[in-house]
Amino acid sequence: MANPGDDPRSVSLCVADDATFWPWLSWPRFEAMADKRSRIVVAPIAGLADWGLGHPLDAEETVLMNVLKGASELSAPDRKPLVLPPLRFVFGADPSCAFAVDPPAAHALLSDVAASVAAAGFSKLVLLNASPWNEELCAAAARDLRVSRGLHLFMVHLSALDLDFHPQRSRSRRKLQTLLTSLHGRVPEEAPAGSPGGPAPWGSEPVHPLPGPAATLEEARAEGPATLSAASARLSKLLSDIHDRPPLVARFATP
Repeated sequence: MANPGDDPRSVSLCVADDATFWPWLSWPRFEAMADKRSRIVVAPIAGLADWGLGHPLDAEETVLMNVLKGASELSAPDRKPLVLPPLRFVFGADPSCAFAVDPPAAHALLSDVAASVAAAGFSKLVLLNASPWNEELCAAAARDLRVSRGLHLFMVHLSALDLDFHPQRSRSRRKLQTLLTSLHGRVPEEAPAGSPGGPAPWGSEPVHPLPGPAATLEEARAEGPATLSAASARLSKLLSDIHDRPPLVARFATP
């Protein structure tokens, strides 16, 4: 537990860039910002789930926040986003998910976060999502919040950065496993004997352990940083493009 007066950075809420993490800024600093209408606020969305990669349940957040930190550090000083704490209690459509909530609760959480962002004077909100199960929910919430809050909503999914956790469509599960090995500094745990394997039935998307040998720690340390750098660079470019978009005229926002 932190002692009163401790630097908040010594008690890590998550992986974050010091210069862009919302909780580490004071309200006077927010009041002094002159570029609120054009500045981007990023809401990271990451569930807790076993993706069959042999790594802890916070794999989504571990990858997402490291990619976002790298992108924030690459951003030019006048284009740096503001990053909210990751939203961890989100929709989960699979038994392998932990602490999941139903779609109305997840939608309400996004709405409440968006209301706080709007109340602070910002108009551009990026839903940066790592969870395959929350992609459609983010799309629905973005449409609703544009109308109800007058916010300019954008969505970026980790799957679009070639880091897809989806158990069936993903072509990057091995890459994710190796990246996580690099970030955690330990090899993945082996699946228990008798774990299900083989192709999934049509119309079902169970999560099976990733077959085949995992990368060694040495291999992961050699490969992981390049994967992380490439994803961070792509995200930094996307955030820069969003920054250049003119703020949305709030025609439909409710008072």
